[in-house]
Amino acid sequence: MISQDVAPYAVRRETARGRLHAEEDAPTRSPWQRDRDRVIHSAGFRTLQYKTQVFINHEGDFFRTRLTHSLEVAQIARSIARQLQLDEDLTEALALAHDLGHTPFGHAGEDALKLCMKDWGGFDHNTQSLRLVTHLEGRYHAFDGLNLTWETLEGLAKHNGPVKRPTPYLFEYDQRHHLNLSSYASAEAQVAALADDIAYHGHDLDDGLRAGLLALEDIAGLPIVGPALERAMAGARTDDRYERERRIRHETIRQVINVLATDLTQQTRANITALKPESADDIRNAPMPVVAFSETIARENKEIRKFLYARMYRHWKVNRMTRKARLATTEVFEILSEDPSLLPDGWREKAKTADEAGRRRVVADYIAGMTDRFAMDEHRRLTELSMLG
Repeated sequence: MISQDVAPYAVRRETARGRLHAEEDAPTRSPWQRDRDRVIHSAGFRTLQYKTQVFINHEGDFFRTRLTHSLEVAQIARSIARQLQLDEDLTEALALAHDLGHTPFGHAGEDALKLCMKDWGGFDHNTQSLRLVTHLEGRYHAFDGLNLTWETLEGLAKHNGPVKRPTPYLFEYDQRHHLNLSSYASAEAQVAALADDIAYHGHDLDDGLRAGLLALEDIAGLPIVGPALERAMAGARTDDRYERERRIRHETIRQVINVLATDLTQQTRANITALKPESADDIRNAPMPVVAFSETIARENKEIRKFLYARMYRHWKVNRMTRKARLATTEVFEILSEDPSLLPDGWREKAKTADEAGRRRVVADYIAGMTDRFAMDEHRRLTELSMLG
């Protein structure tokens, strides 16, 4: 197999740390190509097509879902990894897997499960992603989960930086398969994490404009976005109002993504030059993240995030759906926790043999794996007399 030409500080096949359950290497794929393929073929990945990014599935066919978001993150991450001579396949695997643990209804569903589970070990989507790929996916005879490489699991666990207070599941898993939680993750994982920021800044602005929650004049004063909008308007070539606005919107978002990705690449190169890393472990043991935006762009990114939070994520129309989603998630959790005999086959047997904390974890796992559509149907099945169980 032809090896990818990577820098000394990239994760490399010859120093890979293997899998929890030993497997022979694939003759035609690197370990991280194999990880990527396992993620793509997983049930958890397929359900992302009907999981909320901002807008719940039935609100429109053209809004981003967790699946299209993950694909956009992977595209951005892989492009940046290529510029930095990192392992593109590991970067792509991490980008595709980073949201596997998300609940239905986006952060509204996560907030509801977090509250429901606060006395039973808690809930967060990052740990749930790790839980899914190390335990919940049941596809292979020899092990639970996907048996991904150490490097991919490390990236999932630490993509936001060193973990000072691991969740109970992460702590337990780390006892079996030490992930060096006190250090940073690889440069590949750091790229995937910031590609996530780039992607959602771009597509959340796009979806907000498309949904009518934002207008072009609303974003004209934003850093990065405003100058991109000016350039897009100057380059417009049609007098048709609808077509003009549509193309201006797309061109603006394209330029925003380009500015962010270019700055990230340039600043990271400068950081690498200063650090002079000779191995992936030099990246992990650095005193701060090596992959980063410049100070100016990082500050301006915070302004964009603050704007989106106030004007889009807390828009009254979004608030209404958020409230309904939290109520539905909470009601399903409470009903199934009180009477686990209502769980379907497989889940019911797991709950029957568990203690109270374990039973509630089974219910949380069941709900976290639902799509928006299935969660709405399940809520109706459990609460409406007219719906068949």
